[in-house]
Amino acid sequence: MRTKKILLTLASTSLALLTASVGTAAETAVTYKPNPPPMEITLPKMKRGYVDGPYGQVHYQDGGKGRPLVLLHQAPMSSRQFEGVFQLLIDHGIRPIAIDYPGFGMSDVTTFVPRVEDYAKVVPPVLDALGIKTADILGHHTGALVATEVEQQFPDRVRKLILAGPFPVTKEEQQKFLDGVQQREIDFVYETDGSHLLKSFASRYRMYNGGGTTPDPKLITRYTVEKFVGQGPFWYGHHAAFIYDHKATIPKIRKPTLILINTGDQLIENAKLTKTMRPDFELAIIEGGGMADVIDQLSRPWSDAVARFLAN
Repeated sequence: MRTKKILLTLASTSLALLTASVGTAAETAVTYKPNPPPMEITLPKMKRGYVDGPYGQVHYQDGGKGRPLVLLHQAPMSSRQFEGVFQLLIDHGIRPIAIDYPGFGMSDVTTFVPRVEDYAKVVPPVLDALGIKTADILGHHTGALVATEVEQQFPDRVRKLILAGPFPVTKEEQQKFLDGVQQREIDFVYETDGSHLLKSFASRYRMYNGGGTTPDPKLITRYTVEKFVGQGPFWYGHHAAFIYDHKATIPKIRKPTLILINTGDQLIENAKLTKTMRPDFELAIIEGGGMADVIDQLSRPWSDAVARFLAN
């Protein structure tokens, strides 16, 4: 009997404690906010696709209508570099077609260290898949070199050319850039604590901030991730750019060409030199912007300059 009394006492005590606990929880319960509404997405519905290229599958984004304009990104980024101007170009009656180079974005990587000449070879398969015979070609920084090679190798596929940051340099300057690639990219150290990601973010933040515009941390995060997300080493892009002799190929360009640059761009003097080399080229200088991110910083004046040249 004594054992039963003890058990009954314990049960009663437990029930009392549970009741008190429930009452306390009810009194102090946190009122959660409802699920937040989805973020407003203003990007156009770009068609994404893959084609078989000379080095594997090539990923592209396609606006679907208008005058075709191939967009070639800077290194080490991807076709997402042009997200901020897709709709603006479409509004101008232009069909943006942005391509990931082999090893960048979602395109397959090459089995060798690629050159600018190799990147150019992925453009015709994309045009073929879309049923496009000729297109305007625009390249930004590294993309300007790739665009030049598309015009050199496949002139019958090119209507007009836009060089957003041409790169004519001396052999001495070229070597300095290659030394920088060796130090900052080829010899890049992946730290066990992940601090290399913070350093990459900080470097990219400073570069954007050079245009006098406060960077959006979300945007800089995307830039930083793009650097590492490709299947190939991220140094492939700048290495290809800096071993390419743009100074030698600029005089060979045959198609109508626009030099597009902003005053804060690190290649502003190279752009002016290109105009001296080729007085027949048009030159559009956008006021402001930073070293490399004018497309996001000054999206409307940038896309307006592109549209004016293509419609001229």
